[in-house]
Amino acid sequence: MGSTSKTDKPHAVCIPYPSQGHINPMLRLAKLLHHRGFHITFVNTEYNHRRLLRSRGPDSLDGLLDFQFRTIPDGLPFSDANSTQDIPSLSQSTSKNCLAPFCDLISLLNSAADVPPVSCIVGDVVMSFSMLAANDFQIPYALFWTASACGYLGYMHYRELIKQGLIPLKVMTPEQRIECAWGLADSEKPFLWIIRPDIVVGDSTILPPEFVEETKDRSMIASWCCQEKVLNHPSIGGFLTHSGWNSTLESICAGVPMISWPFFAEQLTNCRYCCTEWGIGMEIDSNVKRNEVEEIVRELMDGEKGKKMKENVMNLKIKAEEACNHGGSAYKNLDKLIDEVLLSNMKTF
Repeated sequence: MGSTSKTDKPHAVCIPYPSQGHINPMLRLAKLLHHRGFHITFVNTEYNHRRLLRSRGPDSLDGLLDFQFRTIPDGLPFSDANSTQDIPSLSQSTSKNCLAPFCDLISLLNSAADVPPVSCIVGDVVMSFSMLAANDFQIPYALFWTASACGYLGYMHYRELIKQGLIPLKVMTPEQRIECAWGLADSEKPFLWIIRPDIVVGDSTILPPEFVEETKDRSMIASWCCQEKVLNHPSIGGFLTHSGWNSTLESICAGVPMISWPFFAEQLTNCRYCCTEWGIGMEIDSNVKRNEVEEIVRELMDGEKGKKMKENVMNLKIKAEEACNHGGSAYKNLDKLIDEVLLSNMKTF
C-alpha cells in the first residue's frame, strides 16, 4: 500500500450563517470532521473575519495546513463596525449575493496545487445557496441545522402562527433588562452578568450607578466570558439565559438549571421545553417585574423546585454524555453522516 498524501484527503468546505450562534456550532462540527481526517476550509464573511481578527489578534485565523479559514463577501455595503449585523438585511443579502463568490472560492480551492479538491460541502441551513453550489460541482452536501429539533417543528408552523396574529412577538427592551437586573440585586445572590456591547448597532444597555454600587461586593459585570468554563464551574447554581439552543445545550451539559428569558426566534420554543417538558428551567414573564425575578432566583437557588430542576438537568447531562461517547447515538449519527453522505463520492482503492 502506498502512503496517502495530503491531497488525497477528503476536503470539506464548511460555511455557517454569519452570526455567533451559527459560527460556533459549525466550528465544532468542522473540528470533529478534521479529527476524522478531513481537510477543512472554514468560510466566514469578510465582515465577521475582520471582527474576529480585531478580537482575537492578527494571527488568530492562520489555521493549520489542513484547516484553513477563507472569506466571501456578504453583499452588504462595507462596514467596519464591531456589532451584530441587522439579521433581516443580512439574510436577504446572503441569499441573493453569496452563491457566485462561494462558487469562485471553490474553483480557487480546486485549482490549488497543495490542497485536495473539494469533495463535499457542509452548509448552514440558512445558507441554502451552498446546496446549489454543491450541485454545480457535483459533490455531496449536508445542511447543518444549528437550532433545536423542537425549534425546527416550531418553524414549520410559523406561517399559521403569523396568520393567527401570534407572531411576531415582543422584543426585550432596555427598561426590561434593568428590571431584571434589580431582581437579581434584590435576591442578594452573588452573580456574574455578561452584557455584550455588540448585540445590535445602536443598542446598548447601561445599568444605573446605584445598581452597580449596591451589588459591587457580590457581582461581576463584564462584556465577555467563556460561557462553557463559567457554567462548568462548581460554584454556579443557575443560568439566566435567552434560551438559544447553544446556551441551552451548554447548560444541560454542565448540569446547570436555567432561568429562561426568551425574546425571539425558536428561543420561546426552547424555553417551553426546558420549563414545561423537561423541568430544568423557570421562565421570566415577558412583563418583567423585579420582585418576580427575585422570587424566581431565590426558588432556583434555594427552593424545592430548584432542587428538582437540578436533579432533572443532571439526568439530562448523563444522557448527553452517553450520546456523545464512543458508540452513543450522536457518535453513530456522525459516523453515518460521514460515511453515507460526505464520503459518498470518494473513490475506494
